Amino acid sequence: MRLGAHISAAGGLHTAPERAAELGLECFQFFSRSPQGGRVPALTDEQIALFLAACDRHGFDRYYVHAPYIINLASPDDRLRSGSVETIREELARSSALNVTAVMTHLGSATGGDRRQGVAWAAEGLRRILAGYDGSARLLVELAAGAGHILGDSFGEIRAILDLVGDDRLGVCLDTAHVFASGYDLRTPAAVAGTIGKFDAEIGLDKLSVIHLNDSQAGLGARYDRHEHLGQGEIGAAGLRALVTAPELDKIDLILETPNDAAGRAADLKLLKRSRDKI
Repeated sequence: MRLGAHISAAGGLHTAPERAAELGLECFQFFSRSPQGGRVPALTDEQIALFLAACDRHGFDRYYVHAPYIINLASPDDRLRSGSVETIREELARSSALNVTAVMTHLGSATGGDRRQGVAWAAEGLRRILAGYDGSARLLVELAAGAGHILGDSFGEIRAILDLVGDDRLGVCLDTAHVFASGYDLRTPAAVAGTIGKFDAEIGLDKLSVIHLNDSQAGLGARYDRHEHLGQGEIGAAGLRALVTAPELDKIDLILETPNDAAGRAADLKLLKRSRDKI
């Protein structure tokens, strides 16, 4: 288990590993392009070399990319679905050039409320993304908090999508704030054990590639996405410690997406390291 956080790449992609090293991180996550989408120039050989040199200099060999927020593989709009497929394919290619471990994406929303059709479209999009893909970065779908008609808010729905795609290269990112808001309890060691057991039974721990570790401003089952510093939200420190020390997860990297203020982030990392190392 390596501990990391989402890091800004403002000023050039090579600045992300530099900032991660300054924070004492063991892995990190970043956007390789604007999270709001839009056209992006191809990576130059110089950009790739600068980034890889910075990772090598600071000893990073596991790091992750988050796809833009505009992705919607479940939209009834054909152009939006096709654009989302193309964006993720580009992101996988860029990430493979940067030796990124995995790219994670949200699935999008079944606008109009036809969830069954949305699931079918999302699975079709994921199949199109992976068709002919031979890069090194893995593709992950991220569990959602369940607001509105957003897909992927239950273990069962994620399992159904994985089965429809039928590709072992597709993995899962679990966000603690999201799953808590969608109704999976994480507040006590017993609750954490139960939720891990449900995940294993319905999805399979072999599909879990990374965890976004966040406390939640939203209550259990509130179905909205609001991250909080560790121990300051509705999940609480006891549950998060239980998750960090769960033996089933001891090889899974943890990425903080808590609010990005310096003091709060430092406290989050201190709690994480003390919990993992049982200090």
